[in-house]
Order: sequence, then C-alpha cells, then structure tokens
Amino acid sequence: MKVKDRMSKDVKTAGMDTSLTEAFRIMKENGIRRLPVMDKEKLAGIITLSDLNQAAPSSATSLSIHELNYLLARTKIKDIMPHQQNLLTIGPENYIETAAKMMRTNKISGLPVVDNGQLLGLITETDIFDALIDILGVKTAHSRIDFYVKDRPGSVAEVTGLIGEKGINILNTVMYFDEKKNRYKMILRIEDMNYQPITEELKEHGYEIESVIVSQSGEE
Repeated sequence: MKVKDRMSKDVKTAGMDTSLTEAFRIMKENGIRRLPVMDKEKLAGIITLSDLNQAAPSSATSLSIHELNYLLARTKIKDIMPHQQNLLTIGPENYIETAAKMMRTNKISGLPVVDNGQLLGLITETDIFDALIDILGVKTAHSRIDFYVKDRPGSVAEVTGLIGEKGINILNTVMYFDEKKNRYKMILRIEDMNYQPITEELKEHGYEIESVIVSQSGEE
C-alpha cells in the first residue's frame, strides 16, 4: 500500500503572511493539528497547533482580551516559523511503512506528500493507523490464531496449504520475529468461527499454538 492511497488530498494550508488568529481558525474549523506553510507555490515548512500555542501569550499574561487578539492578529506565521526548519517530506509512490518509520524515527505525527516540488497531500499517524486496521482485516468476523512457525523455507506455504485443503478462506496472515522468544510468530485470521480443525491440524504438524481469539464483530 502506497502513500498516495492513504494521504489526505484536501489539504488546508497557510501562507507566510497568515496571522496566528487565522491559523488557529483554520485548524479549529477543520479539526486538524498541522498546516503546511506555502511561500507562493513552494512548500516552505509546516506549522502545528503546538507551535501556535507556544507562540501565543501565556494565560497568565496581563494583556486584556482585546490586546491579546490584536497581538495574535499582528503576528504572522513567518514570525514564528524557524528560518531553517528541518522539513521532512515523502513522495506519493513511497510505501506507508516508509512513512511510518520516518514519523517514528523523527517523532512527528504527519508528513507533507510532495512530488516534483508540488504539494499533493498530507499523511498522518491517523492515516497509518487506518491503513493498518485494513491490512490486518480486523473489521469483519473472524478467528485469529497466533502460533510459532518453523524457521525453515516453506513454512508459510505449508500452513496456507493445510488451511486451503479444508476449504477455509484466509483473511490475512502476518509473520514477524518475536525477539523475546527468539522465534518467528504468525498471526493468522480465517473467515470461519470453527477454528478447532485448523488448530488441531497445525499441532499435528508441529506448530505451537499460543492463543486463539474468536471475533464475532470484527473487534479483538
């Protein structure tokens, strides 16, 4: 799954001369926490709700509400945005796991999506979470079987073959290395509430079952 498949395309932006008052308004009305900042047609940076809150006077200020509003209206995005902001972007053809890794490594919650210098969209941690839910197939009723697989070529093919022989549909399967157990673990979701024949078959072939969850509503 690529970034272009999950990014928000209707991106609200601010200009360098946008006031803090206007930036606050845009974020509040659209329920967002970040605004790409454009300098003419070029992406110059990104401003977050946290940035705006830090730039605004403290609640302990002695300014009156009128003075406070005047100050916010006079202060521009260009006045508070770092001159050499470390602007991270990602391309639309990158995979969402690349975006997730960039966000995690840099401790940020969103990335502007840019292609040939043009802002195409924005991908956020919420977009990543939604994609993960879809990839894992947890929205429909299913049985989830967690088990440890043999560390040898053909293990996945053997498992899927055993299930295919019983005419049971596999919703999805994920395998990862469990560092605590120092073994590979597979999470298998099948479109069948009667999981016992599958677990028994796996045990007979030497697979260690860790747990089984039956979800009638698609929630675990």
